[in-house]
Amino acid sequence: MTEIITTGQAIILGIVEGLTEFLPISSTGHLSLVSHFLQIVQSDQFIVFEIVIQLGAILAVLCFYWKKFFNIELLIKLFVAFLPTGIIGLFLFKYIKALLSSEFIIAGSLILGGIILIIVERIYKTNYVNNHQQHEEINFKNAFLLGLAQAVAIIPGVSRSGATITAGLIMNIKRNILVDFSFLLAVPTMFAATLYSLYKNKDILGSADFTTIGIGFLTSFIVALLVIKVFLNYIKKFDFVPFGIYRIVIGTVISLTLI
Repeated sequence: MTEIITTGQAIILGIVEGLTEFLPISSTGHLSLVSHFLQIVQSDQFIVFEIVIQLGAILAVLCFYWKKFFNIELLIKLFVAFLPTGIIGLFLFKYIKALLSSEFIIAGSLILGGIILIIVERIYKTNYVNNHQQHEEINFKNAFLLGLAQAVAIIPGVSRSGATITAGLIMNIKRNILVDFSFLLAVPTMFAATLYSLYKNKDILGSADFTTIGIGFLTSFIVALLVIKVFLNYIKKFDFVPFGIYRIVIGTVISLTLI
């Protein structure tokens, strides 16, 4: 095991963060597992590194959706959606993370979340076939409920986007509207979490290796920007079932390796 993050490891972790942050497969879970298999110690340097590469993913959303952040009504809805996560995260995050940050919990969350996503997707399709009206706009009530769902992602392996997408499908919100909102909601949520983490770890910033951190940040930004564009094109033609299957498969593989 090593406490020093190499350039190669920084690139790999940046790719993992960029690939998984906005897909319903849990970025936190994947980063934890990949760092484990790369034999990286959860040191002070890794904590700062993980925080900063999340900023790369946030920047990708800001660049892709920058015009939408001038919409006052949308900003209010995002604030309403952020409130449940912000309040719950502030008071419970450190306790839940301490209790649940294990590979077994991550694997279980991946499997259970995959099963739920597939079931909900099937129900969503049934409603569509039966001509149940799909909501093409997210109102304030929907925004708050999506925020509550997002708060469940405080459990490692659940996935922030996975929780909001699943809840949105249950509410019969149109896929592209739902994914856009999920991406936009990531900005205040991840930004607040990142600032809080940086504040809590301010004493160790001076010892961080900013070369590898910069490499991870840039890699995360580039990959996340590509993922956002590809994912938006994907959901115009396909559903979320493959992501549910992936969660079940990867969760099962992880469970078997831990036995």
